[in-house]
Amino acid sequence: MNTGTPGRYEPFGWHHWPDHFFMSYQFRRTLGETQEGGGAVSECFQAASRMIPGDLNSWHEEWLKIADRNDAKGDEAERQGHIQTAMNCWLRATEYYRSAEFWLDANDPRRLPTFTKCENASHKWLKYLPGEVVEIPYEDGKTLPAYFIKSPKGGDRQPVLISFGGLDSFKDELWFMTGRGAVQRGISVLLVDGPGQGGALRRQGIVSRYDYEVPVGKCIDWLEKRTDIDPKRIAVSGSSMGGYYAARAGSMEHRLAACISHGAIWDIEKRFADRGENHALAGHMKWVIGSDNMAEAVVKAKKFKLEGVLDHMQCPYLVLHGGHDVLGVETVKLVHDYAKSKGVNVTLRLTSAEETGAEHCQHDNPTLGQEIMIDWLADIFGIDQRKLFT
Repeated sequence: MNTGTPGRYEPFGWHHWPDHFFMSYQFRRTLGETQEGGGAVSECFQAASRMIPGDLNSWHEEWLKIADRNDAKGDEAERQGHIQTAMNCWLRATEYYRSAEFWLDANDPRRLPTFTKCENASHKWLKYLPGEVVEIPYEDGKTLPAYFIKSPKGGDRQPVLISFGGLDSFKDELWFMTGRGAVQRGISVLLVDGPGQGGALRRQGIVSRYDYEVPVGKCIDWLEKRTDIDPKRIAVSGSSMGGYYAARAGSMEHRLAACISHGAIWDIEKRFADRGENHALAGHMKWVIGSDNMAEAVVKAKKFKLEGVLDHMQCPYLVLHGGHDVLGVETVKLVHDYAKSKGVNVTLRLTSAEETGAEHCQHDNPTLGQEIMIDWLADIFGIDQRKLFT
């Protein structure tokens, strides 16, 4: 049912419906994650071919169909003892359910059931990986849902990457963005739904906060009670809006040994102010920050700034940003130059159109993003990757 201007390749990757910019952006995101196990290329194009361009209800319905199909195939494969096939199917289902949920309104009765299916598929996959489904104690009896995954190559006391998403990404997507690359290189991961994200927001109503060192500190407290991690080698990463979260935590929580902004954000107030009430992502912004309208969201975002914050960064800091990020590249140099002027050991990496991965958070090529981030982190942690393969 594809109509309108034909799809084309852009500096930021495959642009499926040029007449529907943000719908194409989200399709590019799911398509990219196929290479990390989050789908199959043919299934993605199959779903897209059946969508009505610009019709977000058809977006939900078509992703849900292939998500349910893969989830059921995984269950049947498990019954037959075909465990690797089951894991592959569940991992694809996880990402398809995430996509199916994406454009639904916060109060849409389909949203929580679709998110629950996403989590259930993850849990089945994690059981055999193996990984742990955990709840990080937070505040007022509430918890931050998370997945802890040890590396099969990291030894008895492993370094750890605490990984957060951003405005709309959550723990069940982070395997495709940071997690897989970390465990491949001998680093455990804690994939977390922080305030304003995933199950923390959907089930417990925990909205975002500017002082993200608080939830990150809770994660470190939890990790330090384990005997299988190295408390001197704990890092944090945040993707997209999480680029602010990670930078804030890396500046204010000095138990961290390294920090990664997977997408540079200097000032969330300005980012929100540049988006009007009718912007495609306005619904996410209002929901995540806990406001009824964009004017109120902008006011609440006033404290989400890095000026006067990056001054306190003591650990090595990586800023990775797509050179043709559809959400903007104008703040990247500001973040880097300010950090450098304050004596921070900061590294800036801009991806180019020629190498691909030039989209926001390398959504068009997440493998490249992981290679850049986790190789940098492995070097910071002193990991000799040659020894992981001997």
